[in-house]
Amino acid sequence: MFASQDKTIGSQAIWGHNLCMLYKFKSKATGDLIMLEPHGRQMLSLLGKDPAPRGILTVAELQAAILALQSAIRQHDEHDAQVPAAQGRSEDTAHEDNVSLRQRAVPFITMMQRCLDEQHDIVWGV
Repeated sequence: MFASQDKTIGSQAIWGHNLCMLYKFKSKATGDLIMLEPHGRQMLSLLGKDPAPRGILTVAELQAAILALQSAIRQHDEHDAQVPAAQGRSEDTAHEDNVSLRQRAVPFITMMQRCLDEQHDIVWGV
């Protein structure tokens, strides 16, 4: 019964009555990588790509994209190290968004590295 309530429609998904955009990154070298719209948009922005519903990361762009995400992770980690984790947060709100940029980006970096190794582009929205 749950399967009939949860549907993926192109780059959108419906959970119950909520419509959510998804980024589905595809390549011939890897399985698909699916991110919710805010997270996919964040990754593309960090890469200097237009967070459009459709796009491509070419093999020629992959090395720079990997380095850009690794640099963003380092900056984010340094910032987090300077700000105490519990500063300004109660225990109730401390777990609201506890997924770090590193945790979101590493699967994408892995995908990009494999695509670079095998010389395949990454596309989304097609």
